[in-house]
Amino acid sequence: MTIQETQAAIARDFADFTDWEDKYAHIIALGRKLAPFPEEHRTDDNKVRGCQSQVWLHVELHDDTLIFYGDADAAIVKGLVSLALEVYSGRTPKEILQTEPDFMKKIGLDTHLSPTRTNGFASMIKKIKMYALGFSIKQEQKQ
Repeated sequence: MTIQETQAAIARDFADFTDWEDKYAHIIALGRKLAPFPEEHRTDDNKVRGCQSQVWLHVELHDDTLIFYGDADAAIVKGLVSLALEVYSGRTPKEILQTEPDFMKKIGLDTHLSPTRTNGFASMIKKIKMYALGFSIKQEQKQ
């Protein structure tokens, strides 16, 4: 599935919910499904700055794709981490750098999250893109 198809699938999943309580419950459920985050990755370097909650993102390069791992100490934020990883993990640095999280607008999260959560999500995406940029530069230097 392409990165755009993944975002469209997320939007379709959320279209089934008619009220925001159900959408938030779904976000929390997604967070509960995140793989356990290894304690050794809870480092200062992996911490996302700009989040009210504590959020960690770790990345590994496998072949030409970036695999992201994440966690947060708040249920809704952990669900937002899960959504970001669903879109961006397993993608090439180029795909990541070229893709904005359009699903946020499609499902209405851009207007229904608190300003601090909106800023925190933007910080997550910024960190994901910074990782992608770093790996992209490394790949170019190898060529």
